[in-house]
Amino acid sequence: MSLIGLIPTDVSINTAIAICAIAFVSGTARGLSGFGSALIFMPLASSMAAPRLVAALLLIIDFVAALPLAPNAWKHADRKATAVMVFGALIGVPIGTYFLSRLDPVTTRWIISGFVCALLMMLLSGWRYRGKDFPAISVGIGALSGFCSGLAQTGGPPIVGYWLGRPIASMIARANILLFFAASDFFSAVSYSLTGLITADAIRFSLLVGPVYAIGVGIGAALFGRATETLFRSICYALIAMAVIIGLPALDGVLR
Repeated sequence: MSLIGLIPTDVSINTAIAICAIAFVSGTARGLSGFGSALIFMPLASSMAAPRLVAALLLIIDFVAALPLAPNAWKHADRKATAVMVFGALIGVPIGTYFLSRLDPVTTRWIISGFVCALLMMLLSGWRYRGKDFPAISVGIGALSGFCSGLAQTGGPPIVGYWLGRPIASMIARANILLFFAASDFFSAVSYSLTGLITADAIRFSLLVGPVYAIGVGIGAALFGRATETLFRSICYALIAMAVIIGLPALDGVLR
């Protein structure tokens, strides 16, 4: 099968190239920080193709590309604490998936833009949960992240805001985040499959976009620890903000 044959019939070649470029940038953010790919990828890509296709595409390529990071995360993570949050994701992912499968594309895009904007504001505020580590809170945050992941694969900020506020080493926090999303992606894959969101078009398209995304993840992982935290956060926040603005449905007549 040719590369053009991997592109869905309702997606143009130029759009496919643009989605590959977005995937590379978002993959680099994912490899470097353990999160952030969906906050960049979803607002932009879902303005070019159907949100259901884009969410399924990101799930497939992220799950496959992030697998090599899982063994090292397993060694360094606080597995017991992560498991409590994973239980919450088991509840939240199917609910988010249900809404993704039922809502029309424009409504879904508005919700995605609203979620990403709110989550970006939370990150920019510097908020971190610094209270006691209650299991009920961990389950609730895991469920919220799972819902965001099921709806639009944007479950990173609640988890990041929680783990970075814990008095633990950054390596352990990053490992917890990576391990959580390995489990969350698995739940999403099962949920998307049962609701028919993972289609043949999404699988074929992932064969084209996936390698580009994986290169980005690899570069980001190699850069981990080299870039200063302040510089990295500034770049990621700027990219996310730009993605939200460009991806707004209200600007379709101007930008698209």
